[in-house]
Amino acid sequence: MNKFDYVIVGGGLAGASAIEGIRTRDDKGSILLLGEETHPPYDRPPLSKKLWFGKTRVEEIFLHDPHFYDASGVEMLLGEKVEKLDPQEKTVATASGKRFSFGKLLLATGTSPRRIGIPGGDLEGICHFRTLDDYLRMHDDAKAGRSALIIGGGFIGSELAAALNLNLEVTMIFPSATLCRRVFPESLGMAVQSHFQARGIRVIHSDSPASISRSGGKFRTETVSGKSIESDLLIVGIGVDPNIGIARDAGLEVGNGIVVDEYLETSHADIYAAGDNAFFPYRALGKSMRIEHWDNALAQGRWAGSNMAGAHEAFTYQPYFFSDLFEFGYEATGEVDTSLETFADWQKENHTGVIYYLREGRVRGVMMCNVWDKLDAARELIRKGEIVTHESLRGAIR
Repeated sequence: MNKFDYVIVGGGLAGASAIEGIRTRDDKGSILLLGEETHPPYDRPPLSKKLWFGKTRVEEIFLHDPHFYDASGVEMLLGEKVEKLDPQEKTVATASGKRFSFGKLLLATGTSPRRIGIPGGDLEGICHFRTLDDYLRMHDDAKAGRSALIIGGGFIGSELAAALNLNLEVTMIFPSATLCRRVFPESLGMAVQSHFQARGIRVIHSDSPASISRSGGKFRTETVSGKSIESDLLIVGIGVDPNIGIARDAGLEVGNGIVVDEYLETSHADIYAAGDNAFFPYRALGKSMRIEHWDNALAQGRWAGSNMAGAHEAFTYQPYFFSDLFEFGYEATGEVDTSLETFADWQKENHTGVIYYLREGRVRGVMMCNVWDKLDAARELIRKGEIVTHESLRGAIR
């Protein structure tokens, strides 16, 4: 059994970033990265954005060239799913029977897309879009003149609808009244939805699929309200769940993710978690959260790697997230949730401006719509935690 100073379980952004964090403090310790996918670590955002619009190529989405891993002294095993962790023995075991011992371990296991629990929801050919292989398969299938049904109206559903609209006849179905209901106030969701419809995307809101069947190479989806939708492609984008199985089975504290402290260390010494699967103390908000976005995985991976190598620094970074839906783009940070009070300071209504998310008169989150390079100002408003009024927020960020 091989022993490594550092073992990283997960070949995504957080795992790859941890290598950089380790090497800022330890340039000699042995590192093993175990990735379940057969591809080396890559960026996920282009899978539903730039790749479809020809703004980047597949070979450009990989985080590092092979030389980086060699130069960093990293042994990388891809296509290896870790199935068991023994915290006492400090070992991990893969599905293929390989076992490794570690000095420090990082669980950067990410998330898995939710399955849809209806008759036919597990039919072959349904795409639960998440990985590069999903993109490659769908790109081959997305031929002009074909049709696609997207189940889900959140981040991934709306981004894929905008991307597939280039070549396909696209239909969306989701249970809320408006797109991205969790983060867009109703008026903005309606405006973005209307823009989608003006682009030729068929939007079926306030409805849900009841069953799926397949015949003659086509899917047929029956909805709760009685609609019947035929499509060549069927994509499910109804959210993701954190991959916590090996942590839970090993006795680590879990909940909505793998629970970590301010140093990103789990309930067991020498075992850390970072990225989409980590339930961490968000210092600026004074609460624990799990965040499924690119910037958080990048920052947490590096931070955890540095702490594994002895830094022992509390994670204080305020991550942000972003999206682009046709001409509407945004950046956001903090607690961006429409269950909070919202106030929109528009320069151009439902297009350019800033939305504030408030709890008990304090700014908890900020979304900047077609307003750029203002993240630091948004973060500062959240950090201050001062009582504000709608009037005091007018023009606060421009």
